[in-house]
Amino acid sequence: MRVQMDKPTSDDRTAQADLVALDAHAVRTSVELVARVRPGDLSRPTPCIGWTLYGLLAHMATQHYGFAAASRGDGDPAHWKLRSLGDDPVAGYRASAEHVLTAFAADGVLDRMFPLPEFGSGRSFPGAQAIGFHLIDYVVHSWDLAKTLGVDVGFPPELLEVALDVARAVPGGEARLAPGAAFAPALTRPGGSRLDEIVAILGRSPSWPDQTFH
Repeated sequence: MRVQMDKPTSDDRTAQADLVALDAHAVRTSVELVARVRPGDLSRPTPCIGWTLYGLLAHMATQHYGFAAASRGDGDPAHWKLRSLGDDPVAGYRASAEHVLTAFAADGVLDRMFPLPEFGSGRSFPGAQAIGFHLIDYVVHSWDLAKTLGVDVGFPPELLEVALDVARAVPGGEARLAPGAAFAPALTRPGGSRLDEIVAILGRSPSWPDQTFH
C-alpha cells in the first residue's frame, strides 16, 4: 500500500483510488457472506476467541461506523462503542457496510486525516493509510465469516497483494500478546494460498477450527 504523500503524483493518485475500490470489494464480500447467516448461526464460535458470530458481526458493524466518522474528521470515541445489530442482524450489518462505503466514496476522502481513537488518543492517519487499515480488517473478517459458516471465500489477486503489504506492516512483538490486541502473534505458514499467508501473518490458523487464535 502506498502512503499518501504531501505532493502525490498521478500514479500515487491512481493507486490510492484503486485502494478505495479494493476496500469496497472486501466490504461487499463480507456483505455477501453475511447474507448467508441464519438465526441459528449467530451463536457459532469464530476464529476470534471469545466471539460468537453475532459478536463478530457487531464488532464489524461498529468498525464501519467508526471509520465512516473518522473519514469526516470526527474522532469521538463514542462512534467506536460496540453497537447492537437490532432485530435483524443481517440487515443491521448491511446498513453499516453501506454507510462506510458511502463515506469512503466521498470526494476528497484521500486528502483527509482520519482520527482513529482506537489507535491511541489524538492519533490521526492519512486517508490512504486509514483505508488500508480498514481493508485488511475486512479481508481477514471475511475469512473469519467464511470459516465460521464453513464456506469458501476468495479475492482478486491485486486485492490480496495490497492486503499482504498491509499485513506485513502490522507491528509484531509483545503488543500482540496484550489483552484486546487486534491480532495474535504471527504463525509459520507451511504453504497454502496468499489468503492463508495473510491470515497467518496476523495470527490466525489457516486450518481453523483445528487451532484457534485471536
